[in-house]
Amino acid sequence: MDVTQGGTGPAPGPEAVPRRRVRRTHAGDRVGINDVAALAGVSPGTVSNTLNHPDRVAPATRERVTAAIEALSFVPHGPARSLAVGSMQALGLVVSDLSNSLFVDVARGVEEYAGRHGAMVLMANSDTDLDREQQYLAAFEAAQTLGLLVTINDASHFEAISARPHGSRPLVFLNFRGDGRGRCSVHMDNRLGGRLAARHLVETGRRRLALVGGPSHLQPVAERCEGFADELRSTGAQLVVRRDVEQLHRADGWRVGLELLPLVESGEIDGIFAVADLVASGIAQAIAPSASVSIPDDLGIVGYDDNRAAWDSPLPLTTVRQPGAEMGAAGAGLVFEEIASAEHEHTVVELHPELVVRRSTVAAP
Repeated sequence: MDVTQGGTGPAPGPEAVPRRRVRRTHAGDRVGINDVAALAGVSPGTVSNTLNHPDRVAPATRERVTAAIEALSFVPHGPARSLAVGSMQALGLVVSDLSNSLFVDVARGVEEYAGRHGAMVLMANSDTDLDREQQYLAAFEAAQTLGLLVTINDASHFEAISARPHGSRPLVFLNFRGDGRGRCSVHMDNRLGGRLAARHLVETGRRRLALVGGPSHLQPVAERCEGFADELRSTGAQLVVRRDVEQLHRADGWRVGLELLPLVESGEIDGIFAVADLVASGIAQAIAPSASVSIPDDLGIVGYDDNRAAWDSPLPLTTVRQPGAEMGAAGAGLVFEEIASAEHEHTVVELHPELVVRRSTVAAP
């Protein structure tokens, strides 16, 4: 139900507003919220709600207030407005790792969507640490932001954060497939991504493959590995070896690349899928100096994410691209949907990755 606070009795329709005038003592005085309220025939509180909580204001009243704002060229002062109504016209975003350009893209998607709705974005980097995720979310709550978004990949983090009270503010999980019961979430179809990687390696003639995974408790990593293994079962290709790294960093890829190098040099492995571009890049750097191995003639390497490590390196990596900006925009959209409607139903949004082919699997023409 739409609720209008303040402003009793009939008021002129939107078409009448531009013909009304508000008197001010000096021509140079700044237009204030009281001027807008007087012109629209409502209370200052209704103007504040129109700006900050439009879901609380009846559509006809919102139209009158909006018309008055346009007629007066009223520009609300953000910090002052926040103090007056007890909220900040901003979203709070906690990302896992700003060194990974995927999360930079996610942040850009959130920012672009929020900007179209007159909101800013406050951002923090957690380095996948649960305590920091909790602390930043609490800080954004204390700042009275409109809603919260957090990128995670660990089911235990999902449970811990979901269990905390967040008041009436929307909270959306990104890069994680939630259960759709208590909170909204946006995730990638990581099983499909693993399948795409396996299919490409097989289609480019690879038959003896290695899988380099990561911590199995990370939902995206586990699902990429599952998709890769499932696809191989129907191709006739062989999974020769699997290695799991402790962290998804370039140094971890370098170490596992050195371990796999003898198998590559002997021809026992002709294709490698790594669940993150940083790991794949480290593997390529460890193997490339070998005099007996040519990439991609003797070995194909596929990564995942399409972050900077994939496209800005001496050997551009074939990878599975995640649309990070689309993920961020979808998450921000869910926040504003929940703000706008008391009938909002929590949703699990699934996005689809795509294969990007580069020189680590296909020779340059």
